[in-house]
Amino acid sequence: MADAPRETEIALLKLNAEQLRTLWHGVRRALRMDLWFPQIPLAVLMWLGGVWLLKADVGRGWQHDITRILDGSLRMPPRMLPPILIGSGMLTMALGLLWRSRIAWFMAMLLVLTAAISTRFGGHAGGYALLAYFLLVLAALLFAYRHFDRASVAASTLFALTSVAMLIMYATFGSYYLGAQYKPAITDLVTALYYSMVTMSTVGYGDIVPLTAEAKLFTVSIIVLGVAVFATSLTAVIAPMVSHSLQRIVSRKGRHMKREKHFVVIGNTALAINTWRELARRGRPVTRLLRKQPDDIDLDEVDVVIGDPGNTDVLRQAGVGRAQAVMAMMDDDSENAFAILAARELGGGARTVAALNDGRHRNRIKLAQPDVVIAPQLLGGELLAMLLTGEEVTSDFVMKSVFQDLSAPAPSPAGTEPAAG
Repeated sequence: MADAPRETEIALLKLNAEQLRTLWHGVRRALRMDLWFPQIPLAVLMWLGGVWLLKADVGRGWQHDITRILDGSLRMPPRMLPPILIGSGMLTMALGLLWRSRIAWFMAMLLVLTAAISTRFGGHAGGYALLAYFLLVLAALLFAYRHFDRASVAASTLFALTSVAMLIMYATFGSYYLGAQYKPAITDLVTALYYSMVTMSTVGYGDIVPLTAEAKLFTVSIIVLGVAVFATSLTAVIAPMVSHSLQRIVSRKGRHMKREKHFVVIGNTALAINTWRELARRGRPVTRLLRKQPDDIDLDEVDVVIGDPGNTDVLRQAGVGRAQAVMAMMDDDSENAFAILAARELGGGARTVAALNDGRHRNRIKLAQPDVVIAPQLLGGELLAMLLTGEEVTSDFVMKSVFQDLSAPAPSPAGTEPAAG
């Protein structure tokens, strides 16, 4: 009995957490956040960080100064090279974040971390305010990790071009500022670019030779980085193309169905399987959504989507926004509620059905506001008790017991108080 208040407190905390989650999902639906959050705010933060870094270390006229450096009319101090490379990379990766690319997220993390370290130990003009900003962006990127899960050819190509461009800038300007340490001396950016390309491609004509230890070490760094960046960039571009091709080959094994005006059955319980079979027997288009693929499903006969039922991207793949009905029929009532909430985020006119396995979880299901709640698991024991005690079993009672009315208070046995939680 001593544990009863604690259990009630835990139940209330869970209920409050679910209410907050429901409120958050309502805000997301109202603002259509699935279309722009978090990629657009993070891209803006990334772009502002790049501009701030360039202004702090290069100056307010950084666009004009960079143009003059590139055409050779302005000699840039060596200390300005790192912020120019990092700031330019941040501006470019802001575009990659808009596509929710995983590789763009990784590059953004690397650039922001490098910018924070450089600001802290490099004596940058931005000071602690710039460092605090980069730490904020870093925390925001870490928090939004799971939203950046796409591997697109466009984003990978952007990553490859950015990496190659930054490497070329590093090699060109580095060899230009170490020009007196080469034989013959490198005195202009064109010669520096030529030397960089010959070295990075490992061709090595030998017409320009490093003389000092510093120049030799710099040349070694160009060779190592060149091989690494070109290999990584090539992999980043080709890997998504190969992955998409393999997915197309694998998907041909399954049943091809246009996911529109169809039924989505979520879960692999007996109720979910029987619902799918009965709908299929009536000639209705049905898509099954499973967390993992069981061994007893033949892909040639079933339209299946594998993934997290609470993930809006997985539900979008199953065509939930264009479905007639979405039925969450898993063993866990909380998962059923979350799947219904995620399905409502996508909009559309689909009716929502949630299975209720435990009468104590009515409030959880009620927060998701499904159109229909079905509770066949709760009916068996009550029917058996009624039959054994000679009570009359009516069709109305069966329908009300199977399809729970969430507007009514939770039923309790005669002569007892409703259970807490």
